[in-house]
Amino acid sequence: MNRSTDAPPTPALGALGQPADVATPLLEVRDLSHRYRLPRRGFGRHRHAQTQALDAVSLTLWRGDALCVVGESGSGKSTLARLIMGLLDPDAGEVVYAGTRIDHLPARQRQRYRRRMQMIFQDPYASLNPRLRVAQALAEPIRVHFPNGSRQQVHERVDTLLADVGLDRAWGERYPHELSGGQRQRVAIARALSVSPELIVADEPLSALDLSVQAQVLNLLVDTQLARRLTYLFISHDLAVVEYLATHVAVLYRGTLCETGPAAQIFAAARHPYTRALLAARPRFDDAGAGRIASSAATPTGMPATPGCVYRQHCPLAMPRCAREPPRLQTLGNGHAVACHAVDERAVDTYTRQGS
Repeated sequence: MNRSTDAPPTPALGALGQPADVATPLLEVRDLSHRYRLPRRGFGRHRHAQTQALDAVSLTLWRGDALCVVGESGSGKSTLARLIMGLLDPDAGEVVYAGTRIDHLPARQRQRYRRRMQMIFQDPYASLNPRLRVAQALAEPIRVHFPNGSRQQVHERVDTLLADVGLDRAWGERYPHELSGGQRQRVAIARALSVSPELIVADEPLSALDLSVQAQVLNLLVDTQLARRLTYLFISHDLAVVEYLATHVAVLYRGTLCETGPAAQIFAAARHPYTRALLAARPRFDDAGAGRIASSAATPTGMPATPGCVYRQHCPLAMPRCAREPPRLQTLGNGHAVACHAVDERAVDTYTRQGS
């Protein structure tokens, strides 16, 4: 059943995420762009350089899905997450949530969407207030978004959240510095769940954790999605995590969208040379022959914006057209789309046959 996007009623304190079978996209990102201004000194006055962090990126996220955005450091993944959450303002483009454009809304009008969208940050220690006990950190957003809840209801909700993420209620009296990294990340997940959101934006939530703890937290995220019918936008550079969690994948390189599609199709039949380089660089027992492709995946730093394809200087299939004309995202079928001139001219197929 479709819901109205105008002032949705406040749900019960313990309500779960919204149904995942609504026929409209939960989130749409349309031609989103953002530049960072970098100050630099020069002859007695400040000058500003600009770097294009995100360039006309468009994505669609359906309810109940887990869209994983992958790419190397500097590809624009975290910028995309912050633009969606309203922590940054876009230079161009739109963020549409459940049919309503929200990127241009003033803070008061956007407040009602903050309960429906929550974020898990990369560093669980930096994202938690060191002066608040765990129980206080979990109770704070509940009181903000559910002001009519009684003290007893809030207390019970906090206890339930701790249990949901595998922590004993006694941990609620501890401060963040008294917890391990995995425990802090569990608290961060509980805080994101505290207001019963529909969408969780997770920005590299596992990268600061030990490998064994990563597996525990990842399983927690999967179990939580199933139990609460949540939708995930998951930022990661770890393809093993992406393959385990994702229903759909989007690949970014230097702020541009290279390829997107169902996860199974991306991992089985990636089309963009950069996506193939990422997949070839995955650790595996038999890595013979992977170096030639994987070595081309290094992201250049400090490069000015240039016309044409941003990956062409490292692409084994680069052609003169790549220097003149930026590739456009084209649909290949079954939700799979790629932005590559080599795919358009079927050079990828020839290269694959020669390399096999």
